[in-house]
Amino acid sequence: MEQTIQKRLPVGGGSWVTVDVYGEPDAPGLVVVPGAMADAHGWRHVATALDAWPSVTVVNRRGRAPSGPLTSAYSLQAEVEDLGVVLDERKGTQALFGWSYGGLIALLAANERPLRQVMAYEPVIRPFGRHVLPDLRAAEEAADWDATVEIVNRRVAGLGTAHVEALRADREVWAALRDLGRAAYGELAALNSAPPPEELARRADRVDLIIGRRNHGTAPYGTSFDDVRQRVTRAEVHLLPGQGHMAHIEAPTELGHLLNGLAVVG
Repeated sequence: MEQTIQKRLPVGGGSWVTVDVYGEPDAPGLVVVPGAMADAHGWRHVATALDAWPSVTVVNRRGRAPSGPLTSAYSLQAEVEDLGVVLDERKGTQALFGWSYGGLIALLAANERPLRQVMAYEPVIRPFGRHVLPDLRAAEEAADWDATVEIVNRRVAGLGTAHVEALRADREVWAALRDLGRAAYGELAALNSAPPPEELARRADRVDLIIGRRNHGTAPYGTSFDDVRQRVTRAEVHLLPGQGHMAHIEAPTELGHLLNGLAVVG
């Protein structure tokens, strides 16, 4: 499935989001919500691997170009409202999928409106990453985006020194991570700012939770996944063999095929 259009949608606080639409632009299909340290462009290979829906709409959340700023009133609820704007624009959406922070946003959206199907890959929930908030804030105040990327990758994601240095050695990749890191503190602070509801995705007809086999039962992503699962007790749980949190980059075709297989038919 190839990208056909990009649209800009105004949201609250004077900001805006863009969406990349693949396939039939006027046909309802799947809406994809990426998480932190990611943008719509980073999900293009997954989008092109999807064929179970007539269209795929990938949200470029606020805080990453070409979408608008987080704004001073930014919150997790603002993200849910932004997604509501997208869903209103993409009327008749058949399914909603979110990754990581985007997974939580998708599950929260399904508390506010009826949705046919919600899928989430390794969604995270409070208190995920709370221990690094003071250092992330200091890095943001100093506009030290190298430090931001290191904090997120080493102390939140748990990547080793060699892995982080390999990322740094690729100038294009590191520059992209620095840009995405500008929203990291605001997003992680919003994630940890309010207690989550006791139940998620209350108004979804079907919920599918996905975890990479490498993260199953292990911190930080597997344990946060388990916290989410306790709030969606009726969800079906699926494992993606051989993968971790970055499956959209490391195995986009496999992730796309898994999502295709979960599509509700009819």
